[in-house]
Amino acid sequence: MSEASHTPVRVELIGGPTAVIDLGGLRFVTDPTFDAPGEHTSGTSTLTKLTGPSKLPHELGPVDAVLLSHDQHADNLDDAGRAFLDTVPRIFSTTAAAERIGEVVTGLAPWQRTTITRPNGDDLHITAVPAVHGPDGSAASTGPVIGFVLHGEELPSVYVSGDNASLRVVEEVAHHLGPITYALLFGGGARVSRIDAYLTLTSDQLPAATNILAAKRVVPVHSEGWAHFTQDHDSVRRAFAASDVDDRLVLLEPGEAAEL
Repeated sequence: MSEASHTPVRVELIGGPTAVIDLGGLRFVTDPTFDAPGEHTSGTSTLTKLTGPSKLPHELGPVDAVLLSHDQHADNLDDAGRAFLDTVPRIFSTTAAAERIGEVVTGLAPWQRTTITRPNGDDLHITAVPAVHGPDGSAASTGPVIGFVLHGEELPSVYVSGDNASLRVVEEVAHHLGPITYALLFGGGARVSRIDAYLTLTSDQLPAATNILAAKRVVPVHSEGWAHFTQDHDSVRRAFAASDVDDRLVLLEPGEAAEL
């Protein structure tokens, strides 16, 4: 895969798993969550949102596509996020999400690629990649999840992990689609009472994932804003400070943006 790290990528954290990515003249939003704080029923679990978004959908400007890792959990797609989907021209998610939400969603299987056209006429590729939302074998309980890699000629590659708890999966992404220039890694060490395991990467795993990907910059998301996230930005800072990749960490608070 070609790499063009001189091409700027802008990332803005809205809160939780929701971020805005500007790449190649296109604007992407990850896992939209725009509700105010409150409780959400998600399967047999109750998830409590602690903080609202830093921006509401109408404040984002034109959005070209949503990268929705999965639709079955409220901390990745809440009520206002679902309404937001009706305003976006392209939505990419799992094939199960496409079946549940309808034809507005393009369902992708792991390693399946699709292409959208940039304003300059060039192609930007979106490759769906695997994600394991918990320990191996938990898919029947947690449901299907995917991540994404954005890439194209003269563009840096951007990996969006989705709710993935497996470093083995990170290794597969690096092997098949590397080099990865920048990564948005879903952390937080999410846990719910019915599953005795972490459902996303822990803070200590984030530096390991950075090394596996050989990423130039890593932006953790999904590390604040919900009560079932067992780790926070302070634990992310400590984990990177104790690693050899501390200089690659870009830790944003909701409402902050960075050009990578």
